[in-house]
Amino acid sequence: MIQLAYFTREDFTQLMNWIPTEEFMIQWAGTGFAFPLHIYQLEQYIKEANDAASNTFVYKAVHTETGRVIGHASLQLDRRNESARIGKVLIGDESMRGRGMGYHLIEAVAEIAFGIHRLHRLSLGVFNFNHAAIACYEKAGFQKEGLLRDARKFGGEYWSLWEMSLLEEEWKKRRGDGMR
Repeated sequence: MIQLAYFTREDFTQLMNWIPTEEFMIQWAGTGFAFPLHIYQLEQYIKEANDAASNTFVYKAVHTETGRVIGHASLQLDRRNESARIGKVLIGDESMRGRGMGYHLIEAVAEIAFGIHRLHRLSLGVFNFNHAAIACYEKAGFQKEGLLRDARKFGGEYWSLWEMSLLEEEWKKRRGDGMR
């Protein structure tokens, strides 16, 4: 359903078009970018990403049936602690939302984290009002670890953030694999 490929300059315009407002951008990327999203910011984002020595991997999600790029995600490795953090998860193609593509995207990132990088822990953060994303992450095996209350401020409103994680043994159990 979803195949991940490295995010490149050729993908910049599409991603910028998927981020229509500052509020949406903060939900997608936290405070990692300034609105409006610009080519320079994206160049910095991928500058040291996507090679064997990198700790940052930035992906586009390709729908295998149509060949269309429909989403985006990043993976930030902490090699010393054998862990990583998923970030900037987005199904940007609105026609593909609500069809399980987010789940397949998370499964593909988890396969890279646990299967290729041989990590022990995978984490992410999601705003507590993003019920669809929370359900998606739970379906993929992530567990809530704690709520960071009023962690971000947008306008006059504070947003709380769930921290969630998936451990290697939980991932293997879901797949029916043995321990490493």
